Amino acid sequence: MYLFVIATLFPAPLLFLAALQGGGWVAAALLSVTVLVALLDLLVRRATPPRQETEFPMADNLSVVLALLHILLLGCCVWAMAQDHLGLTGKIGLWFAAGLYFGQVSNSNAHELIHRSSRFLHRIGMWVYISLLFGHHTSAHVLVHHRHVATPDDPNSARLGESYYHFAYRAWIGSFRAGYMAERDRLNRVGRNAWRNPYVIYLAGAALMLLLAFALGGWASLLGYLAIAGHAQSQLLLSDYVQHYGLSRRVNQTGKAEPVGTRHSWNAPHWYSSAMMLNAPRHSDHHAHPTHPYPALILPPDAPMLPRNLPIMASLALVPGLWRRVMDKRAQSWSA
Repeated sequence: MYLFVIATLFPAPLLFLAALQGGGWVAAALLSVTVLVALLDLLVRRATPPRQETEFPMADNLSVVLALLHILLLGCCVWAMAQDHLGLTGKIGLWFAAGLYFGQVSNSNAHELIHRSSRFLHRIGMWVYISLLFGHHTSAHVLVHHRHVATPDDPNSARLGESYYHFAYRAWIGSFRAGYMAERDRLNRVGRNAWRNPYVIYLAGAALMLLLAFALGGWASLLGYLAIAGHAQSQLLLSDYVQHYGLSRRVNQTGKAEPVGTRHSWNAPHWYSSAMMLNAPRHSDHHAHPTHPYPALILPPDAPMLPRNLPIMASLALVPGLWRRVMDKRAQSWSA
């Protein structure tokens, strides 16, 4: 657990100092979520331990701390966007560093929390997503993605040959709609009023967050908030794109897809970036055991592996031609 604590919390004070002081702290915050992660993944090799059949009470404690820290840090960064001490260069640097941290750490943490059976923990994860104007992911991920992953019915599974940019547009709108319909159908089955749909909370919460952002610093803070939230959302969509690109489940003659298996998700064995993202790159095991806490996830030996760590592959996905050159043959070999 100590590795998860260090990897997820280390950039936070640097981001606070970057927002409050600017200057070299902005560069330090940015390096802590880019170059440092890449170097540690490259220079240090760690073996994957066997699954530990035990409880991880500290895992949920860290998730709650990260969620509270996220709200404070997000508010601080949004406030800083309206201040003069950063300058244009500092604000761009802070936007980039904060978007990476919220997109890779906060999103991964919220993802963990919405899978918890505890209503309290689930709602904390929901509000982290709402604070990034992505509340619908709470419903779409659990009710749609996990059920339909690697099939055409899942908006968040990237198809072979599909660029990230086309995928991001399709996935955002598609998951919003699919999540809403899944929640609507669930309410109809149990006979509850349509106003009980959590989309009411997602939209009202987003409106509240926009008002709070404006209160922190007027239009400058509001625009900065939209930019940071958009960047964080793009990191989540990049993660979905990379982790399921080109992989599909076979469909039998009756139209039913085969059970989800290890070969339907891309994984990454790199130790530090995995710790920073709470083992999100161990994606096959997560789909096989979605309620398992992140410290218990393993790397199945028969699962597809990415050639580089998840952050580097996400950057590669921004260049469609190069991405396809690296990934298409690999994906085809797993779909054969």
